[in-house]
Amino acid sequence: MGETKLIDDLTIKRTKRHFRPAHYLLKIQSYSLLCDTGVEKYDSGVFEASGHKWRLSIYPKGNEKMNGSGHISIYLAIVDTEKYTLGWEIYVSFKLLLFDQIRDKFLTIQDVDGVIRRFHDIKTEWGFHKFLSLNSFDDLSQGYLVNDCCVFGAELFVHERNAKREVLTMIKEPLNSTMAWKIENFSSLDKVTYYSRIFQVGDVKWKLLAYPKGIYNGEMKVMSLFLLCCDCVLPEQKFFAQFKIRIKDQVNNENHMEKIEKHWFTTSSNECGFSHFMPLKDLQDVSKGLLINDALIVEGEIIVMSNVK
Repeated sequence: MGETKLIDDLTIKRTKRHFRPAHYLLKIQSYSLLCDTGVEKYDSGVFEASGHKWRLSIYPKGNEKMNGSGHISIYLAIVDTEKYTLGWEIYVSFKLLLFDQIRDKFLTIQDVDGVIRRFHDIKTEWGFHKFLSLNSFDDLSQGYLVNDCCVFGAELFVHERNAKREVLTMIKEPLNSTMAWKIENFSSLDKVTYYSRIFQVGDVKWKLLAYPKGIYNGEMKVMSLFLLCCDCVLPEQKFFAQFKIRIKDQVNNENHMEKIEKHWFTTSSNECGFSHFMPLKDLQDVSKGLLINDALIVEGEIIVMSNVK
């Protein structure tokens, strides 16, 4: 077993709570007889928690080697480590407890600030040299030793090192950010909805979506245009885009009709745009140059988009 590192009493946090420890309870009856045997340390049975095996080590009269005299010393030790690969490390935050039998509460002792302890092949034990003074423990009014019986407990949380990592990057003016879609024979279109081909901007696939007579199918006499994200197929997938949708001025190439929007695209909200992009009478106004030879050019442009790795 590895050497136990001195933990100053000022680094210990003591609180009380009603609920039991999550992983282990150790009840010791005839505690005075245990002490009378002169045993320096008692090692509990092995218990399993968070996929590993552990035990408690209790010094009834204190761990003198670690300046624990006059106190109960108690430690959490990892056992059965022979199966672990060379260089193993396990990071653990833990609490050790003592039951107040009068008030039905557990004295809970842990490192302040949620310190995480590193267990490894050289250091297999962590704990508290001055868990509780013997004066407090022996004081019957404190409720820790009743009818020569006491109850210790332990709970712990192993911090695995396989946490998923995510890097979110916001990309301004990504490459291939403009999607051009020529819609021909506009006056003859008879379907409610039309989709462009798939465009890939960065790692994300998009489509443009047009309602030639509007999403209300002619009732408002407007054209509706939307940007659709094709990659929102799983609930956890989401993509941000600030974008423009425009109908190009094919005559002067300067008086384009365009609007800007931004949106987080998800499985439940995978399209965004403009239900009232522009009135059909304005679109069909020859002087505006938007509809030439019964064709119009719709463009989508990604201004800013998210990238998650």
